[in-house]
Amino acid sequence: MAGKVYASSAAALEGVLRDGMTIMVGGFGLCGVPQNLCVALRDSGVTGLTCISNNAGVDGAGLGLLLDTRQIRKMIASYVGENKTFEGQFLDGSLEVELNPQGTMAERIRAGGAGIGAFFTPTGYGTPLTEGKETREIDGRWQVLETALHADLALVKAWKADEAGNLVYRMTARNFNPPMAEAGAVTVAEVEEIVPAGALDPHLVHTPAVYVNRIVVGENPEKVIERRKTRPA
Repeated sequence: MAGKVYASSAAALEGVLRDGMTIMVGGFGLCGVPQNLCVALRDSGVTGLTCISNNAGVDGAGLGLLLDTRQIRKMIASYVGENKTFEGQFLDGSLEVELNPQGTMAERIRAGGAGIGAFFTPTGYGTPLTEGKETREIDGRWQVLETALHADLALVKAWKADEAGNLVYRMTARNFNPPMAEAGAVTVAEVEEIVPAGALDPHLVHTPAVYVNRIVVGENPEKVIERRKTRPA
């Protein structure tokens, strides 16, 4: 280990995990998911987790790994339709679930990183998702109060980092990762390449180093494909 750079995903999580903590995990579908950190999180054996992620992974990948081992107590998510394990645990009552409209969830995370306690949005007003929440009429539209989301730990996936911890995401992987990096008390980034400090064009940095505590090059570079579709040669 040198500064923020760690030799393995397990080492990058050492000393920051505990039972019952809240963890944000970046990604949209399986794009931009810190797969190697998810494996290390599973292997750590921590339990009773509250996980905040747009998806709940799929069977056998991402957070699906931790659902298989029942290490997740509660999921705060938006789209969860690709995971049979999730479905089974939700239906049998062993997994607590808090569903969010996708844009609302993104804004709740962004607000957490920006220090905003809550905000009003018309999205979801009058639906079961917002029952029991404070409402207010603003500019002629009824809106619902949504609170910010924070996490004890944020696990994000970036394309490239410098040794100081500045991050650059590639294409669609720049999804929930940047706001999550800001909303975690501790942020660990899995990357594909680490370059010397100063090698990144500062105008192209998506997450400044001040938000990032630890970085690691993922051990397994394989990109999991959510739905493989091919055509005849």
